[in-house]
Amino acid sequence: MKKVVLPLYLMAFSFSISAQEAETEEAWLYLSDKANVTTYLANPISMLTQKAIDRKNRHNVVIDERDVPINEKYISALKNATGITVMAKSKWSNAVHVRGKKCDIDALLNSQESLLTPQKEFIDKVVFADRSKNITFKGENKKQTSKFETVVTTYDYGNAANQIEMFNGDKLHQEGYTGSGVTIAIMDGGFPNVNTMKGFEKLRNDGHIIDDYDFVNRDNDVYTNTFTDHGTHVLSAMAGYFNDDVAKKYYVGTAPDASYYLYITEDSNDENPVEESYWVEAVERADSLGVDIINTSLGYDDFDPGSKYDYNESAMDGKTAFITQGANIAFEKGLLLVTAAGNAWGASIGAPADAPNTLTIGAVDYKGDYAMFSSAGTGYQSTIKPDVVAQGANVYVIKDNDAIGTTSGTSFSSPILAGGVACLWQVFPDLTNLELMDYIRESSSQYETPDFMMGHGIPDFEMVFNKIYPLATDNVSNISEIQVYPNPIENQFQVQLPAQIDGATLSLFNILGKRISTYVISNKSNPIDTTTLIKGVYILKVETPKEINTFRLIKQ
Repeated sequence: MKKVVLPLYLMAFSFSISAQEAETEEAWLYLSDKANVTTYLANPISMLTQKAIDRKNRHNVVIDERDVPINEKYISALKNATGITVMAKSKWSNAVHVRGKKCDIDALLNSQESLLTPQKEFIDKVVFADRSKNITFKGENKKQTSKFETVVTTYDYGNAANQIEMFNGDKLHQEGYTGSGVTIAIMDGGFPNVNTMKGFEKLRNDGHIIDDYDFVNRDNDVYTNTFTDHGTHVLSAMAGYFNDDVAKKYYVGTAPDASYYLYITEDSNDENPVEESYWVEAVERADSLGVDIINTSLGYDDFDPGSKYDYNESAMDGKTAFITQGANIAFEKGLLLVTAAGNAWGASIGAPADAPNTLTIGAVDYKGDYAMFSSAGTGYQSTIKPDVVAQGANVYVIKDNDAIGTTSGTSFSSPILAGGVACLWQVFPDLTNLELMDYIRESSSQYETPDFMMGHGIPDFEMVFNKIYPLATDNVSNISEIQVYPNPIENQFQVQLPAQIDGATLSLFNILGKRISTYVISNKSNPIDTTTLIKGVYILKVETPKEINTFRLIKQ
């Protein structure tokens, strides 16, 4: 049963140090500023790879102060503070996750000046993961009922054919789009034997494991520093490959030619809010390296039994949990986040699946029917959750002994679909993360009647391909001077025609190709009212006596 969490109120009264205050606490310290901001922004290559810069430029993502690293002098000062352990950091939030007794964390506010030379206050605010401790400061945090969304049981896709054919991802493979050139970072608990298994031999030989890091133990061993094979199974759903005619062993993941970043952010020993901070730190690293897609088959709302850090259902509002805040910034930075809805068996989704700009994936069985373990959305989210669904019940994966077997959970519906998303982005690299997610939702089986169990339903990637491909390859006249502005649009847009053309006919379509409106415009002022349009991607066809042009519009 979900616990009811009362609202946090600011209270002003003093505490004497009690037994509770002597307990170890988790907290985020939000810092006051950053160093050398102007210099970093003038030279972005000093903090981002060229691949990351190119991706941001391609999608018009602004490089701003959030990309600037945390001031290392502040981190060094905190490491020298009495009773304080620095666990993780987030440049986007300009925050440091620390562990220590409440009295020691509180003491930082009074002693912070003495930690620096020259003296300076550098801590803006403290937010405790145990929200009852936030007397002067407010905050939140969270994890999921089961540590991983998993229920384990024991070009030829073999038994894995149904899980890709369900959303027509195989049709993209047939067109030659298998994720090449797209990079995916996987946040998980460990990847045992990926460095030796036959099922990942192609991945290794192609040089497609680009980076790996264990944010929990702070080393590069993601293959033995773990008690779980969950990440291995997740990776196989996207990158696994067998084509063994002798053994009659066949398997192809949904993005076998993508490149992968393997990150451990989940501590399999316990459930603690610091895992949210590990995740955010890993996503920031992925962004700086130019990663395109993040797959997260983890969720946070309940921590260890009896934990004071647990979230209630109303905190899953897409903005409260620290990990969700990080996901929202990651979206702004141009990343596309594919996230498992969770296995709550009738209960609601966790974080970061509640984030409005993450593509949250629920689970269905092999027939496309709702899987009873798949977490449900609620009215607390600002958008419909889950967004879409994929097969998550009795999914075929490559296990850590190279056997092909079944397992269940939204942990696997998420990477299955993430691989398909990589293939789509390979075809249409100029699409933004928002545009691609809108196309996917709008292709889905119950787009017109979404619900909290299956969201918008099962997407159809062949439909997305067929809708976008003609538009992406239109032979637009080189002499065209037609412009549509503003784009993205809010309440209206206008079309600027060449001086020699008196007028044009406009046809506005939704992403499924359904005509919404037709307008006849002149070469004078021609504002088109869009106040009644819902948010999403639209196609505008502009027909003049000389040419036909198409434009992709985003309604905000």
